[in-house]
Amino acid sequence: MTFLTQSVLSGDRLALARLLSQVENDTPAGRAALDALFAHTGQAHLIGVTGAPGTGKSSLVNQLALHFRRAGKRVAIVAVDPSSPFTGGAVLGDRVRMRDLAGDPGVFIRSMASRGSLGGLAAATAAATQVFDAAGFEVILIETVGAGQSEVDIARLAHTTLVIEAPGLGDDIQAIKAGILEIADLLVINKADHPGVEATERALKTMLELAHPVRKVFLHHGQKFELNGEAAPGTALWIPPVCRTVALSGQGLPELLEAIERHAAHLRSSGDWARRERARLEAEFDLLFQETLVARFLAQLPAGRLDSLLAALQERKLAPRAGVEQLLNGDGT
Repeated sequence: MTFLTQSVLSGDRLALARLLSQVENDTPAGRAALDALFAHTGQAHLIGVTGAPGTGKSSLVNQLALHFRRAGKRVAIVAVDPSSPFTGGAVLGDRVRMRDLAGDPGVFIRSMASRGSLGGLAAATAAATQVFDAAGFEVILIETVGAGQSEVDIARLAHTTLVIEAPGLGDDIQAIKAGILEIADLLVINKADHPGVEATERALKTMLELAHPVRKVFLHHGQKFELNGEAAPGTALWIPPVCRTVALSGQGLPELLEAIERHAAHLRSSGDWARRERARLEAEFDLLFQETLVARFLAQLPAGRLDSLLAALQERKLAPRAGVEQLLNGDGT
């Protein structure tokens, strides 16, 4: 175990920041540290916060962190920002709304650039949560970019997913469309002091009354990902509650925190906590396995082989599937 890894386990914030940079840049040192830290993970409650832009996600995350700190819990925040079109780095806009947390040694905020990811998360987000988990943070809040209906990746990572809506952002039917609403464990109507909150709540509750799926299944990059297995006998089905909040004033936060705790208790009592952990680890393993196999296979190809195949594809002399078959069968090498 390296000195940097040991320092992270002992609570060194500077070492934690350096290791997060190594992990985000996918360096060999970062990979080795993740392997060493893995045995120390699995304790934190991962809470995803997602929703359309303008719903007040950052302000709500700020308030959630303050309330968790008052309960004596160490809190880490992973704020996935849009990438700068010039540098490729994070815009860091979320930190402006989290100034209340500045100087608190029990809070660590990390902004990450989405780097073109379409699912609302950066590729290294899961690795960063593992680092925070190993470092002893009990609650990890993961705020997504705010890309809209495509943000389903968070459901693969978090134990509890909060989908944030707000009144007055457009057609209420937008909230019912497939995708982002289906991943919610809790539905939060933020800015509940604005006009139209009743209509927004009515639309959400109507959607909940239409269907209460026992199992949530998503295809992520062609991979089946199951969130909820069958509940244990005698366990009630979790129906996402609809909570009203006003993040700027803290209104509704105690009720939202209570709902989050109820969901965590439900996951543990029903066995869904363990099932979600297994599904998340299986998806992560499959992805790493595929990436490693592809990298090794391409590294063993003769020089120029891939370029000639891509040229044949561009000239429409070869179909993509036929090209894959040629590579796997060793034809034309």
